[in-house]
Amino acid sequence: MSWYPVALPRLDGRTYLVTGANAGLGFFTSARLAGQGAHVVLSGRNPERLAAAVAALRERLPEASVDTLVVDTSSLASVGAAAAEVQAFDRLDGLVLNAGMVHTPRAREESVDGNELVLATNHLGHFAFVGQVLPVLERSDAARIVWLGSLSSRLSGFGIDDLQLERRYDAWTAYAHSKIATQSTGFELARRLGAAGSPVASIVAHPGYSISGRTPRVPGVSDPSTGERFVDHLQSPFTQGKHRGAEPVLVAATSPDALNGDYWGPVGWTKGAPARQVPTRTSTDAAVAARLWQLSEQWAGVSVPVGGARG
Repeated sequence: MSWYPVALPRLDGRTYLVTGANAGLGFFTSARLAGQGAHVVLSGRNPERLAAAVAALRERLPEASVDTLVVDTSSLASVGAAAAEVQAFDRLDGLVLNAGMVHTPRAREESVDGNELVLATNHLGHFAFVGQVLPVLERSDAARIVWLGSLSSRLSGFGIDDLQLERRYDAWTAYAHSKIATQSTGFELARRLGAAGSPVASIVAHPGYSISGRTPRVPGVSDPSTGERFVDHLQSPFTQGKHRGAEPVLVAATSPDALNGDYWGPVGWTKGAPARQVPTRTSTDAAVAARLWQLSEQWAGVSVPVGGARG
């Protein structure tokens, strides 16, 4: 696919699942994986949008091996139903946890399970999903779980004592907390997988500052307006398209250079070629991660059976 300059290995015979795959980073990640020969399961909460994404992908890759899986990460019941389908897979070599809310609500909202909506969508749903499909990943010889981090982790504190934002809510904090929680969990899972001798690797990747107006037009999937393209082009010195933002994710999911516990992002932080980076201290604080893990198991209603983590 001409969208990507970064080289990746062939992936014939491998299976990857990408959440939030009907648009943005998830779509371009899925397209490149399929282009390298993998069987790709595109997941999202809207069947019609998933169908449009598959049609757009097959228009460019007629021989692509793809399937779809409906899952709403804000709903633990939906996550459980989707996980049950994945448990029947013969194999799963990679899981890209991309789905999430970027445009967060101005006022606090709750998920159907009573959790703060942004935390539920961006973090708890993925945590619950991993807890239920990890045995399938462990049947592969070298599976990867890639958690989507964010530059927002460098711009916000982390209120571990009010993650549900019941005392004070604002949209920015909700997003930043959800992404710091995602990164912290990704690194904590890496520690637990390593301690357990698991063949699965947990890696965190962030897309830099990747925006719609600098992304190739894909009808039905990525179709920013002329005005949006003009405004976003003004930010070109420090932004990139979502097709380029997918590159660190793809390296984390497939490259032999990406290792358990790594953190990958654009070399220039906001844009550029994929590079290994140093995460924030909060994201890698083991004490914070242990407390977060306990809360996540409580709120998601799922214990993750790795390295003594079964609760």
